[in-house]
Amino acid sequence: MKTLNDFDFKDKKALIRVDFNVPLNEQFEVTDATRIVSAKPTIIKILEDGGSCILMSHLGRPKGFQDEFSLKHIAGKVEEILGVEVKFVADCIGDEVEAAANSIEPGQVLLLENLRFYKEETAGDKAFAEKLSKLGDIYVNDAFGTAHRAHASTTIVAQFFEGKKCFGSLLAQEIESIQKVMETGEKPVLAILGGAKVSSKITIIENILDKVDHLIIGGGMAFTFVKAQGGKIGNSICEDDKMPLALEILEQAKAKNVQVHIPIDTIAADAFSNDANKQVVDINAIPDGWEGVDAGPKSIEAFDKVVKESKTILWNGPLGVFEMESFANGTIELGNSIAEATKNGAFSLVGGGDSVAAVKQFGFENKVSYVSTGGGAMLESLEGKTLPGIAAILE
Repeated sequence: MKTLNDFDFKDKKALIRVDFNVPLNEQFEVTDATRIVSAKPTIIKILEDGGSCILMSHLGRPKGFQDEFSLKHIAGKVEEILGVEVKFVADCIGDEVEAAANSIEPGQVLLLENLRFYKEETAGDKAFAEKLSKLGDIYVNDAFGTAHRAHASTTIVAQFFEGKKCFGSLLAQEIESIQKVMETGEKPVLAILGGAKVSSKITIIENILDKVDHLIIGGGMAFTFVKAQGGKIGNSICEDDKMPLALEILEQAKAKNVQVHIPIDTIAADAFSNDANKQVVDINAIPDGWEGVDAGPKSIEAFDKVVKESKTILWNGPLGVFEMESFANGTIELGNSIAEATKNGAFSLVGGGDSVAAVKQFGFENKVSYVSTGGGAMLESLEGKTLPGIAAILE
């Protein structure tokens, strides 16, 4: 796996695919700069080597050239985070861009305009990728969030840099973190899968059963397993058509000696509202008119024990409707357990939209080993798929 350390960037122009698809408010100010901060180590390493950086990214899903999706809005924020002047060019291919790329000196940074202003980017167009390739000497992919897309700038462009392409620090870290969970992690290995639907996690479950010793199933998807085993779940969310599959997963787990942990009790509410009446009930005896919205105290205690006995932990998905303060306790307590296990030497990887949001919201970001920056890419990696953006560098 070629990384930044395999190259000397002195007097070289690095063409870097970053993921600066950051949220903006109505004043076009960046409201969460995590992705820019994550790319900083790669950029700074190249500049310190005596190289220059040409940054390319997308922002949003524009239809052609749309000012609101212009990367000019974030150039100031990128400059502030890097502590280096960032030049901006109002296109990503063409004579003006080539001239700007040719004129940058070692130690300088050039930010290109939104790649997705061209439909050729998402189409994975080879001619478009070739035009991008003319801008740099070495190609660096540091955009894990788009590594699962075979787009021109994430995958196709790598063809034009034979022997001169590598992973940036962020992407290398993502790959290593997933490998730790899936291949090299110290046992016992625990996967915690939460969220609303079993259907969105089936391929992950099937792929990780060979890799883990324990599987905690929480959140809304737990009710499909409970009902499949004859439990009464009241008005809780459930995918009835996935019940046979839930039983099949339990059978597979048993055959592979994986211990599956399903909540024992739940916080039930009489309405899907923060102000609803609540009661703690056994998860398989939820009264009609009530729905399970969070893990109960016995479940939290049982999960805490499993987490603290594990040496490698993957957390994907919350244990309850954490967006509502009344139903956030299970997710917070799970975060506390993982933080404690991490402090005691376990490796913990958090990935997938909602769990990342929860980790940020409740201040666990620096208490776990690694927080993945790529939702879809992370999930596809856990499903065992080879991501095109990663394969393109390895070829």
